[in-house]
Amino acid sequence: MTLLDLLKHNSTMNKLTNDKRIQIISTLVEGNSLRATARMCYVAFNTVLKLLPEVGSACADYQDRTLRNLKCKRVQ
Repeated sequence: MTLLDLLKHNSTMNKLTNDKRIQIISTLVEGNSLRATARMCYVAFNTVLKLLPEVGSACADYQDRTLRNLKCKRVQ
């Protein structure tokens, strides 16, 4: 493999630590915008965007497991 191939297919990508993920999610839950969250957490805007589908999937899995057999007439 050439150096160019290694650079194109970098297998050691930067990964967010759990603490940084928690900080980003907490900031978003508080009502901050995506750009403000990126600035406050010292991460790139695209990093915040790429975390959202992962968070959404985790929330959907949690709700599917937890919210079962509820006797609700209306849910908001």
